[in-house]
Amino acid sequence: MTGARVEPIAPASLGMDEIRTRIDATLDDFLRAKAGPDAEPALPDEVTGTLHGFVTGGGKRFRPLLCVLGWHAAGGDGYVPASVVQAAASLELFHAAVLIHDDIIDNSDTRRDQLTVHRVLAARHQNRRDPRQFGAHAAIVLGDLAMVWSAELLHTAGLTAGQLAAALTVLDGMRAEVMYGQYLDLLTTACPSSDLSSAMEIIRYKTVAYTCERPLQLGAVLAGSDPEVLAALSAYARPLGEAFQLQDDLLGVYGDPSITGKSNLDDLRDGKHTALVALALEHADPAQADQLHAALGDPELDEQRAATCRDVLAAAGRPHVEAMIRTRWAQAQHALNDAPLPAAVIQALRYVADVAVARTA
Repeated sequence: MTGARVEPIAPASLGMDEIRTRIDATLDDFLRAKAGPDAEPALPDEVTGTLHGFVTGGGKRFRPLLCVLGWHAAGGDGYVPASVVQAAASLELFHAAVLIHDDIIDNSDTRRDQLTVHRVLAARHQNRRDPRQFGAHAAIVLGDLAMVWSAELLHTAGLTAGQLAAALTVLDGMRAEVMYGQYLDLLTTACPSSDLSSAMEIIRYKTVAYTCERPLQLGAVLAGSDPEVLAALSAYARPLGEAFQLQDDLLGVYGDPSITGKSNLDDLRDGKHTALVALALEHADPAQADQLHAALGDPELDEQRAATCRDVLAAAGRPHVEAMIRTRWAQAQHALNDAPLPAAVIQALRYVADVAVARTA
């Protein structure tokens, strides 16, 4: 499957197209209210407008949609309550916060084919003596605000006390996992090595739980899930989350910026310690390894040297990563074979797995 926007689409019986629309409307209404005349505190448009533009300016809503699928998986039937939709939407604001901070750390210029938040804020203050520093610092604040508002969306969703307690157990774990994964990423950036286990540890903490497993779990606990359903969802989500990030690592190097909406130089210039890099260094000959060590992490890496780097990665690492993706896709699909889930949910989750490994953005 190809295209700039590939979205998980569940069978029509689950009404996921409508859910996507309701999630978008929930986010739009919430952020407009934060910019309205009755908002407390009253924040300037520069703050509310920038965050609103970023959140509503793109994104697949992958995590909120998985949350609703988790609700269906645990027996949620019929019309999805507004409380569940709002809880699902809170995941998108958390995701926005992570992306804003990630783009600062990676010094990225674009996201979703638009300027990153820190670049937008820097551009608005070109008259300052320190526009780039201001943009980065201000974007940190906006990312923090997105996290705060993510929590507010959850707490004002109208969940029962039992639902909220169960949701917080899931989300508290998710938040800590993502932050630790980000820390591991920082530790290894610009220090590429052949250590595949550390690259996979970053994936498990930074991506697997927060992209696939925790959203499914959140929806499931809101529907009062039993342990067997949660275990089945985890058995599916863990290999899928790894496949998702492995594919993302390939897109970070080989993706078309006009489709992905972000640079395919940033990961190389930063020297990201990915499975692609680890496997390439493991299988490269000495001359190829020297080329990679010289190029990866060089902030001045130009397109010509990047092309050489891509060639080495393609020869020594990419086939192994693609094999890992296929293996994990098969594991996720196999986990659904005897899963105690409704047939429509299994069909939807199989489609999500297909989309995750075939996406081009």
